[in-house]
Amino acid sequence: MESQRMEPSSRDDSPSGAAGGEAREVEVAVIGGGQAGLATGFYLRRAGMVPGRDFVILDAADRPGGAWPRTWDGLRLFSPAGFSSLPGWMMPAWDDATRGFPPRDHVVDYLTRYEERYELSVLRPCRVESVTRLDEDPHGLLGVVGGDLAVAARSVVSATGTWERPFWPVYPGAAAFAGRQLHAADYRRPDEFAGQHVVVVGGGNSAAQILAEVSTVAATTWVTSRPPRFLADEVDGRVLFETASARVKALAEGREHSGVAGLGDIVMVASVKDARERGVLEARPMFDRLSTDGVAWADGTEQPCDAVIWCTGFRPELRHLRPLGLRLEGGRIAVGGASGTQAIGEPRLFLVGYGDWTGPASATLAGVGPTARSTAAAITGTRGRRA
Repeated sequence: MESQRMEPSSRDDSPSGAAGGEAREVEVAVIGGGQAGLATGFYLRRAGMVPGRDFVILDAADRPGGAWPRTWDGLRLFSPAGFSSLPGWMMPAWDDATRGFPPRDHVVDYLTRYEERYELSVLRPCRVESVTRLDEDPHGLLGVVGGDLAVAARSVVSATGTWERPFWPVYPGAAAFAGRQLHAADYRRPDEFAGQHVVVVGGGNSAAQILAEVSTVAATTWVTSRPPRFLADEVDGRVLFETASARVKALAEGREHSGVAGLGDIVMVASVKDARERGVLEARPMFDRLSTDGVAWADGTEQPCDAVIWCTGFRPELRHLRPLGLRLEGGRIAVGGASGTQAIGEPRLFLVGYGDWTGPASATLAGVGPTARSTAAAITGTRGRRA
């Protein structure tokens, strides 16, 4: 069954606020139709809940795939398809000279077919603007409002990820720079920089992959806040996930474990290896300021450039949760409980897929499954006790 497109309704029981009607009541509202929302929907469905009736998935995008359709064209996964799958259905294999690391479009197709396969009835486009408490009853309903849709839910799962909150660091002279500045979230393809000099900022995988692409058509300078750490050529996402899982087990047993931080930061996918062979992966320390026509270091060295690409990460997209008053320093919400994803200050709220603070490797395709499962178990267990 294809994903449902949300259409404004004139019935009295649909939009609250726009038409003055009552909110539609469901057991669970899942906010976000990307990999975390789909994995959660899979486990809710497996527990016997009916998509579209007992739970709804609300997605701000106008098409399936979460953030993946908005990433750059040449992005590749760090692992073969078999190690990059959501629960229930393995991603179809991708075979080529990149050790089987699937490209972006393969992932988008997989996520599209995944929500169709499990008939998850994602409502889109529906950008949730707020989650509120509808009354003083701590076991009552939470109100979820987005555009022309209003939902009253006994539990809410926030699975909005981080893509819509790119982090831009503040550097002197940024406003005076006459060239182009863009974040990795806005980068699409290298040909738009052909013949230019481009400064790429950041020491992670996004920076390395974008640098590798852009350097094929432009002169590049790579700057990082600390020397980049490359993983061994044979290490990919499989090893990273196994290491992250081992760290969780070790910490639970009271043992120290450095986790993936002890391995390095940058996975040597084919394009990054090629950049290494071309001598491109030579990083300079972070510059101190931007000038009108480039970047400059404290020792007086300057590098004229036409563009700066900031590959400086993302922050969790939690603005829809502000009415609940749960934000902590650093933009995170304290979570815990048996699932590890239940908001400490609002037990009807769960957060899935934002990174290690909501579950080990939970921001990855392979890693989101365990926390989605524990979240669905916590919700359906509460539902059973109410019944």
